[in-house]
Amino acid sequence: MKRLVIPAALVFTASCTLGPNYRRPSVAIPSTFRDVTGPATQAESVSLADTQWFDLFRDDTLTQLVRTALVQNFDLRIAAERVLQARERFRIARADRFPVVVGTAAASENRVSEAGPRPLPAAVGPEVADFQVGFGLGWELDVWGRVRRLNEAARAQYLATEEARRGIITTLVADVTDAYFFLQTLDRQLLIARGTRDVAADGLRLTQLRRERGVATALDTRQAEQLLYTATAQIASLERQIAQTEDALSLLLGRAPGDVMRTAGFINTFNARPAVPVGLPSALLERRPDIRQAEQALVAANAQIGVARAEYFPRIALTGLLGLDSRELSALLTAPARTASIGAFAAAPLFNAGRTRAGVRLSESVARELVVTYERSIHNALREVSDALVGYRKTGEQRAQQEQLVAALRDATRLSTDRYQGGLDSYLQVLDAQRSLFRSQLDLVALQRQELVAIVELYRALGGGWNE
Repeated sequence: MKRLVIPAALVFTASCTLGPNYRRPSVAIPSTFRDVTGPATQAESVSLADTQWFDLFRDDTLTQLVRTALVQNFDLRIAAERVLQARERFRIARADRFPVVVGTAAASENRVSEAGPRPLPAAVGPEVADFQVGFGLGWELDVWGRVRRLNEAARAQYLATEEARRGIITTLVADVTDAYFFLQTLDRQLLIARGTRDVAADGLRLTQLRRERGVATALDTRQAEQLLYTATAQIASLERQIAQTEDALSLLLGRAPGDVMRTAGFINTFNARPAVPVGLPSALLERRPDIRQAEQALVAANAQIGVARAEYFPRIALTGLLGLDSRELSALLTAPARTASIGAFAAAPLFNAGRTRAGVRLSESVARELVVTYERSIHNALREVSDALVGYRKTGEQRAQQEQLVAALRDATRLSTDRYQGGLDSYLQVLDAQRSLFRSQLDLVALQRQELVAIVELYRALGGGWNE
């Protein structure tokens, strides 16, 4: 037995690992993001992604909604189970590196023919009993590193699944935040629409009174009705959107459709919006879960090349048996009943019509494809950061101009109303000013929400997530 065990151990310890060892592909990454203003030292100092998410807006209601979603969201729970499945696959692959020991026990009683061609000795008799107990050993000697490469691939796939789960967390936090801000925006727009409806109702009553006194015309009355009906229709539209957004947010929270709580001070959240330093583009390689997932998929594919190349060489396995075998149960535990065997075998493909060569080429092609996928994920991340930066900056500029427009239209509405009441203008000028003010107020609230969402998108694009 020692003659086989010692050479086998020497072969195992001196074994090689086929296939290329993984090296991260070299991808050209710019030194700064596009649309970043200021010297490079400011960009290198800090990043928005370093901020804890719940310190980003400091809204207790939003934080509670995100916490609920992280516990109850269906997609995230599915992703968590997939991580567990990948972890167990990794453990299964890792177990193949160690010997398999099985225990066996058997008992049988057979009767043989006394008139057969080989009659048994009289001492044995026609009935033969057999009792066996033992341990069997099976162990593939990983001479070419096939099992180690499989273990490496399974580990990378497990890590890729974990990165996918983190990506779902990042997306979920952004989606819940976006839906929450949209609800807050709809609430403010609903208040504006109701206020406009009240103003229009008062204007209509005043116009009807002026008509009864012969000052206004029927056309003035119809024009006053237009703003009232426009605001009333907008109220119905906003109430519909609020209900549908609450239903969508409820699904993200993993619960049945229903009312969603929210803080009334949305404008305070907007006024307290954080600064947006971005850091260095190279940090995306370590921050972004989608890039890390793509890299782990590449690691797994690279390991599969070694698995495929190992099929060119024989598989060597060590087998052994240690047990007891006796015709009498009473003698089963005695020394003469001991049995032992050890052996090794090797199997190598001699002809398989090019299957092995095709397998190697296939694995190499998959690895090259995933290199391109990895490069694409990096450039996609750079694009998302650039889009979020320009979106935040330009939306802020647009919002500032919209604030000035609202102020101008508010003054124009007041002046038009005064001129109409003084008999200098028709009610059409008042109506046009009120409608323009109404629409510009709705647009201003929408732009404020877009500016906050741009911060959320930039935070996600930079690789920030829920960190606690």
